[in-house]
Amino acid sequence: MKAILPFAVMCVGMFIALLDIQIVASSLQDIGGGLSAAQDQISWVQTAYLIAEIIVIPLSGWLTRLFSTRWLFTFSALGFTISSMLCGLAWNIDSMIIFRGLQGMLGAPMIPIVFTSSLYYFQGAKRVYAAAVVGTIASVAPTLGPVIGGYITDALNWHWLFYVNLLPGLLVTVLVALMVKIDEPNLSLLRGADYLGIVLMALGLGTLEYFLEEGTRWNWFSDSTITACAWISGVSLLAFIIRSMLVKNPVVDFRALGNRNFAIGCFLSFVTGIGIFSTIYLTPLFLGYVRGFSAWQTGIAVFSTGVASIIGVPFYIILAKRFDLRWIMMAGLACFGLGMWSFSFITSEWGADQLLIPQVIRGFPQVFCVAPAVTLGLGSLTPDRLKYASGLFNMMRNLGGAVGIAVCGAVLNNRTNFHFLTLASNLTDANTAMRRIVAGASRRLGATLGSPVAGHEAAVRELWRQAYAQAQTLSYADAFRTIMLAFIIATCMTPLLRKVAPPAAPVQSGH
Repeated sequence: MKAILPFAVMCVGMFIALLDIQIVASSLQDIGGGLSAAQDQISWVQTAYLIAEIIVIPLSGWLTRLFSTRWLFTFSALGFTISSMLCGLAWNIDSMIIFRGLQGMLGAPMIPIVFTSSLYYFQGAKRVYAAAVVGTIASVAPTLGPVIGGYITDALNWHWLFYVNLLPGLLVTVLVALMVKIDEPNLSLLRGADYLGIVLMALGLGTLEYFLEEGTRWNWFSDSTITACAWISGVSLLAFIIRSMLVKNPVVDFRALGNRNFAIGCFLSFVTGIGIFSTIYLTPLFLGYVRGFSAWQTGIAVFSTGVASIIGVPFYIILAKRFDLRWIMMAGLACFGLGMWSFSFITSEWGADQLLIPQVIRGFPQVFCVAPAVTLGLGSLTPDRLKYASGLFNMMRNLGGAVGIAVCGAVLNNRTNFHFLTLASNLTDANTAMRRIVAGASRRLGATLGSPVAGHEAAVRELWRQAYAQAQTLSYADAFRTIMLAFIIATCMTPLLRKVAPPAAPVQSGH
């Protein structure tokens, strides 16, 4: 009980930090309307949070040793709570993006701390349960985000998407400060810290995300700013990796990648991040912009994913006790990829009923993808490397999410234009069926509007709207197929993992 209670409190902090990545997903139109934001700015409400997390999560190992698990988690929960309040008070899209970045940055350390703490608090066979809990939170929290967010937005308003964090955030802050006692601060680390490495990492990851997010909008390398960001990101990250391999106390332990399980685990974590975050980004976007669903309707439509994820947990625990985790993970990744393939049959008429089976196929195996990676990847490392490496491991999942959202945005943009031009090229006077449809609509609308000319113009506009909706839908199918390819590769990589037997002795944290 002495281990379960503090671990449970920390899990609540991790849950709200992960929930908030996607709690805005089904409410983006409401937030955009309330803040007078353009459609191409709205995705930054999610991306700003993700990129801030990506920059800070790799630092969590060093920060934990510096401030201790107890005080870093306490400060992180308090900062997350305050920045949540600021998000609710945002007055325009620029202020929202800044506050969301703060929210992601300040809340980020809670995620990897829970991963490493699970290996401290639980040993032996109990690690299967701990990994299942952590894996469930990591996969279910973002999935439940759109459902909870949709309900809150419809029942109250979008400001409460952020105010809802205040009470649990304050409770976690107080309880962690009182209950968690894993290690002690070591402020002497400030003297030997690799501050240049921190700057290089932040610069590299920040410009990488800007390049990915804005590249499509500005036509990639034809824009000087995008080109500059690509160069800055590449040079900064290369310099950061080289420096981290040479300095005595790096902020990120890239040497841990010499461990085959950890290296493959990071890659699989990256692909899992692509799958979890990209699909939660795509589905509400489709339902909002193609189907015209409200935030609550969108939340209900994607609810089946969260339910399927939770149902998968007891199955994972039973199977993990009996079978090799590598094959369980391989089956999970393959099933997720199958779910993406089933999404590729999407039409402009799909709603909650049609999405049910694809979302169950995609939701059920989530814990099978995340939990084994914790045991096989992090569990294969020595205790002295665990904290530093955990930041890199968790960063890969969030980086996968950021890259996945950016790539899916690029696919939607490019393929929508391609499909629309293809469809429009067939909508000519030579198309007898089209002429008949337009003529019938013109007569019907002309009678309503009182003018044949106005009726014809309205019929042409409706034809354009329908063609554009079909082009959008086809582009979503392309995006889901792109995600499927990533999971095919990940499934093929899984057999390269080595089997890991969890240690019987407690993991001690070093300084």
